[in-house]
Amino acid sequence: MSAALVAGPVTRQIGIDRRPKGERSAAVLMLFTDEPDPSLTFVTRAETMRRHAGQIALPGGAADDTDPSLQFTALREANEEIGLASEHVTILGELPALWVPASRYDVTTVVAVWPGGHPLEAVDPAETGAVHSYRVSELAAPDARVMGRHPLGFEGPAFVLGEQFIWGLTGHLVDWGLDLGGWATDWDRFRVVDVPARFLRD
Repeated sequence: MSAALVAGPVTRQIGIDRRPKGERSAAVLMLFTDEPDPSLTFVTRAETMRRHAGQIALPGGAADDTDPSLQFTALREANEEIGLASEHVTILGELPALWVPASRYDVTTVVAVWPGGHPLEAVDPAETGAVHSYRVSELAAPDARVMGRHPLGFEGPAFVLGEQFIWGLTGHLVDWGLDLGGWATDWDRFRVVDVPARFLRD
């Protein structure tokens, strides 16, 4: 797995200011399998969640006061959401924190690999509706790449995978990860698609 995944620019803009605000912290886990065409793990947030219900996301959540680090936060949340055992995970590093205006969290992405080999599933249906895994080759395919347009007008990298639509901060992070990992391919950035209504709830 390329060390470039934990390098790169401090900020990447997609129409809104993503610079950290220092209000409160969260962490997500960008978890790849350790193989030539890695799989990346996603969750569907439960329909009952107060924020981002039904949206595709990376596993993760808010930092607790007792968490010793944001890497610990990401692993704890992944265990609570999808049953990932931390002893199977190798941390590669972190991407710089980005601000999420809807929740007012500074979100740090923890990049990690694991060998796979055992199923991950929704542990608490109140938090996680489903678990998904997509190959890097699927995510990087030009046919899967679009610019997702929010009703308020801003646009950002998005992914169409069957009936699933990955957009917002998650789409931005996946786009970033593909670039840093050297997996990105040319795609039509003028192909703009409205974010489907069922993935729009804040």
